[in-house]
Amino acid sequence: MAGVLDSVNQRTQLVGQNRLELLLFRLNGNQLYGINVFKVKEVLQCPRLTLMPKSNPVVRGVASIRGGTIPILDLAKATGKSSVDDLQTSFVIITEYNTQVIGFLVRSVERIVNLNWEEILPPPKGTGRDHYLTAVTHVDNRLVEIIDVEKVLAEVAPVSEGISEGILSAEIQSKAVSNRVLIVDDSSVARKQVTRCLQQVGVEVVALEDGRQALEYLRAMADEGKRPAREFLMMISDIEMPEMDGYTLTAEVRHDSRMQDLHVLLHTSLSGVFNQAMVKRVGADDFLAKFQPDDLAARVVERIGSMDGK
Repeated sequence: MAGVLDSVNQRTQLVGQNRLELLLFRLNGNQLYGINVFKVKEVLQCPRLTLMPKSNPVVRGVASIRGGTIPILDLAKATGKSSVDDLQTSFVIITEYNTQVIGFLVRSVERIVNLNWEEILPPPKGTGRDHYLTAVTHVDNRLVEIIDVEKVLAEVAPVSEGISEGILSAEIQSKAVSNRVLIVDDSSVARKQVTRCLQQVGVEVVALEDGRQALEYLRAMADEGKRPAREFLMMISDIEMPEMDGYTLTAEVRHDSRMQDLHVLLHTSLSGVFNQAMVKRVGADDFLAKFQPDDLAARVVERIGSMDGK
């Protein structure tokens, strides 16, 4: 186990084109789950937890770790399963999501696997709308479920989706209505958050679920003789997506002369270990950590302003 923990700490800085490393873990049963290593800061045996009065039942307590106080969420309970019961033999995966450091309580941590995003698939159809999966894959012929952590966090600690006064002006909103924005994100919660934010700005939103779907959509548009950069004010894309990640999507867009001038904003919860050099390498115009509605709205407003006279 020590080797796995050491590997997590070493590999969180790795960035590969259309590849990811998953840390495999279990909750209560034998089902395997995975989390992107890029989001993992550390893996520990469950530390002493302090209960917080009136906290969400999913929050098992807070822990003092390396000088900071971190909330510890029971990932099994958060996804509708029975709680992880034996804290002494359990583990905590310390992660950074959406600029927040959070610990997830799990029963055991297995190992790290290196995969291609093409091997990561959307949840099977027929699983309904209330599941907590954002993707699935297979490792050694066993199904691995990837939990939609953004859905979990939105339920445990909902964030405001409102835009503060002063971000929008009547002039900007009048210009916004003639613009469309393409958003690409595999998390249904994230798509809804971004859509509601942009609707407040006033732009029309087209929402797609992964990088491959977005690339096919843009190519079909280009095949019809349309220029995506004229059809869309910008594309706001997640980085972690099944089948094709945001890095690869951006690189493909830049390599196609028919769409290479499309403005691309990478919008991701990979905040703490994000590699800025990768953004420049694939040719993205901007990067923003999820989910800060004022910041996102401001980027769209700035883009609308930059289009004056064009």
